[in-house]
Amino acid sequence: MALTVTGMVPASLSEAQTFLEELGTTEGRLAVSAAVLVAVTVVALFLAPYVVHTLGYAIRNRLLNDRMVGAVDTVAAYIPTSLGGLVLRLVQAGLLFAALVSLLIVWGLVDAAVTVVRFTGLSLPFLVSATISAGIFLGAYIAMDLFNDLIDQFGKEADRVTDHQQEILLRLSHLGVLAFAVTGVLTLWGINLSGLLVGAGFLGIVVGMAARETLGSMIAGFVLMFSRPFTVGDWVEVGDDEGIVTNITIMNTRLKNFDGEAIVIPNDLVSNSAITNRTSQGHLRTRLEVGIDYEADPEYAQETALETMKGLDAVADAPPPQVVSKAFGDSAIVLELRFWIDRPTPQHRWYAVESVVHGVKTAFEEADIKIPYPQRELTGRAETGGFRVRDSVPEERVETPATRPEE
Repeated sequence: MALTVTGMVPASLSEAQTFLEELGTTEGRLAVSAAVLVAVTVVALFLAPYVVHTLGYAIRNRLLNDRMVGAVDTVAAYIPTSLGGLVLRLVQAGLLFAALVSLLIVWGLVDAAVTVVRFTGLSLPFLVSATISAGIFLGAYIAMDLFNDLIDQFGKEADRVTDHQQEILLRLSHLGVLAFAVTGVLTLWGINLSGLLVGAGFLGIVVGMAARETLGSMIAGFVLMFSRPFTVGDWVEVGDDEGIVTNITIMNTRLKNFDGEAIVIPNDLVSNSAITNRTSQGHLRTRLEVGIDYEADPEYAQETALETMKGLDAVADAPPPQVVSKAFGDSAIVLELRFWIDRPTPQHRWYAVESVVHGVKTAFEEADIKIPYPQRELTGRAETGGFRVRDSVPEERVETPATRPEE
């Protein structure tokens, strides 16, 4: 179509030139030039704004519903000027182009006018494609910004969505929008995507073989962020490592142990290890063992230890603490003290253990319940005469000729 239009241009311009040559004089050409400039100025500065504003008002209020109006306003918010202003600038640019061609013809520069029109006609498909491409990328930018707002609002309304999951959703949405935009632009410019897809497939195979562990960590990172076995700030044990989760990325999970050391664990190792989360339930049970003398009353000792733990602030009231007789030790009856702490943290557990140890020891001392030391009972055989206990008092030294000092 562009070629047809440009082919018709020389004939039309020749007819215009024949008409204008009849003016003959320079004064006539000046008069026509002035008339063209005045007409273009009046139309561009007065008539065009009125027409664009009237049409925009009519379209907005009569043809568009509320949702479409909201979409138009959203798009307009990302453009430096209003949509009406943009349309007006395009109309004014067209009027100026028409005025330029008209002036060239008036002054006999038909060849220059033909060149300008042909160049514009040949450039029109490129300009249209470039404009559509810019519109696609503008739409992609708007879509990514809208996804930011939607995901942020969704994260605020959904309590179980963490910041890391929001970040992953945001990254995925951005990648999807960009992929769609790039695909659309390449298709618009006539670029064959089949070759690119085949090349991308082979490249994906090569990269997958070379970066198998890295890709495994990335996939495991996505799984961890959506399955949520733990979140930042949780007290966890992953395999042989224990600490507080400080960060969860696509590639690894970072812990800070109780010695202040930073531990970086690849996510594929995390997903293949046993994970113990001591924070997720909101409370944690701790156990301690204490021995009482065999001559002590176990029930009385249990009651004493239980009442002591119930009176400690560091021990949770519910579930209630327990004391059970666990085993017969070598030197004592072993009692197991079981108690719970709320909002478990390492510091809270250490404080609770310390409080229970000090409290139970003090209570046992006040109740005359002995915590025995390790003891051994030795028995001698009768045929050997049993044991002989030697008095610790030193025997008197008997002087012998060998030990008598010389005079």
